[in-house]
Amino acid sequence: MKTRTLGAQGLTVSALGLGTMGMTMAYGPGGDPADSIATIRRAHELGVTFLDTAELYGMGTGSNEKIVGEAVEGFRDEVVLATKFGFDLTRPEAVGIALDSRPEHIREVAEQSLRHLRTDHVDVLYQHRVDPAVPIEDVAGAVGELVAAGKVRYFGLSEAGPETIRRAHAVFPVSVLQTEYSVFERDVEDEVLPVVRELGIGFVPYSPLGRGFLTSAVKPGAEYPEDDMRRTDARWQGGNYTANVAAIARLTELAESKGATVTQLALAWLLAQDEHTVPIPGTRSTTRLAENAAAADLVLTDADLARVREILPHGAYGDRYPAVLRDAWASA
Repeated sequence: MKTRTLGAQGLTVSALGLGTMGMTMAYGPGGDPADSIATIRRAHELGVTFLDTAELYGMGTGSNEKIVGEAVEGFRDEVVLATKFGFDLTRPEAVGIALDSRPEHIREVAEQSLRHLRTDHVDVLYQHRVDPAVPIEDVAGAVGELVAAGKVRYFGLSEAGPETIRRAHAVFPVSVLQTEYSVFERDVEDEVLPVVRELGIGFVPYSPLGRGFLTSAVKPGAEYPEDDMRRTDARWQGGNYTANVAAIARLTELAESKGATVTQLALAWLLAQDEHTVPIPGTRSTTRLAENAAAADLVLTDADLARVREILPHGAYGDRYPAVLRDAWASA
């Protein structure tokens, strides 16, 4: 696996990382932790060195971080571990909406993450969502203190807007920004990516496969389990679903002309956007994992990139989050 440097701070990782959220939440039952551990270890064998988890993915139990910690215990120093803080998980009915980035809470979550991950330091600590009740300067200062204490190496933000990024960076260097970005989701292109590049911040696209839409297996939202986020995702509903399936068919034709899958095309498209961009596709399957990893070697021409934008000039049909979440994060 080729490597990349995430921005000016010198964080070197594999060209593709592995997102672990789906191992415990959002995409139906999490499955057997042993299978997830095996997938993470197989990722390491394939050269994947960048692993992404979060407190939220265990709903406060630490289950996701514990899986990652157990999986990498034998090669901890060979991988970069990223985790996140920023939610109030004491109110199950408000998960994803209730935020908490108070400095004392940041320190508490960081200590928990270190225990769950079985390590003495976190490589990247992200603020998962911007908390309008806490000045971003206070957040940056709190993470900076953890860096000074040797418990964190790099400071990251997730889904933050240009002003927030600049304010945080002025207090303590932001090394990485993580935000949804794919051939399906382009919101960051006009305002966020220019700031990231100006400030020398690495960019980590999550959901780089459109939450599974940019794969060979997709079905209407109603056919997913009740605990699968795609069941209510607007991109899987009615006319949006039909239009998106048609676009995937055209992308698949392009991929096949390159001897690749549509999944590999989507990941290669992201890698072609910027040399400091590292997508983190998630999977529980070792077969999918190998398919994803091979995308790092797929080279797209300017004509290929233009064809992708011709097929989906503005991204997918349908909003990526329901209104209640968009409103909760509107201040980012």
